[in-house]
Amino acid sequence: MTTMQTQEIVTAASALLAKSSVPELRSLRVDEESNELQLHGNVRSFYHKQLAQEAVLPVAGSLQVVNHVDVRN
Repeated sequence: MTTMQTQEIVTAASALLAKSSVPELRSLRVDEESNELQLHGNVRSFYHKQLAQEAVLPVAGSLQVVNHVDVRN
């Protein structure tokens, strides 16, 4: 996968989260490293952590989604 394709995936994943109806997901950060699409940030529930992961799966392509989002009450 080229750098351009990878950047397009990161941009698409970030856009999906930015448009989320769940306000907490809008502040999450998306990065790519070592063929992984990584999610970073904080949410208040495990459910929101899973929502973030599921939201980016359709655009992840061949990148593995790694969810580094922390759940904080």
